[in-house]
Amino acid sequence: MRQFDFAPLYRSTVGFDRLFSMLDAAGNAETAQSYPPYNIERTGETTYRITMAVAGFSDAELSIESRENTLTVKGEKGEDAAGGSEFLYRGIAGRAFERRFQLAEHVEVKGASLKNGLLHIDLARIVPEALKPRRIAITTANGNEAKAIEATAA
Repeated sequence: MRQFDFAPLYRSTVGFDRLFSMLDAAGNAETAQSYPPYNIERTGETTYRITMAVAGFSDAELSIESRENTLTVKGEKGEDAAGGSEFLYRGIAGRAFERRFQLAEHVEVKGASLKNGLLHIDLARIVPEALKPRRIAITTANGNEAKAIEATAA
């Protein structure tokens, strides 16, 4: 696999170090996690949902933590509830996992629910009022006429 050196970009840009780190990590496909499977869907203009298949896990065995633009979902099975039974075939994965998602700026976790073996995590992008576009009035030299410049969100 081809490796790219981002060192020149680190020297000539400011504030993009996280972007280059994510690009560098994306190139390492062999470290990609495959368990548990998940979907990421857009449910509205500023709302999203992550759905993870966590069959066999109860809500007490799952933990969700959001810290510094990273959402971490952990699952750890307790002692085997089957007692002393012997499995002839074990196809339902019950291994511990930790899955991390990088969240964009101003994305917040709104809630989580567990239903039918699927963990649903609802997210919303909430842009602070100070970062939203605003209308600014422009006055002319004689002060009589005012023109308005309107900015729209990109």
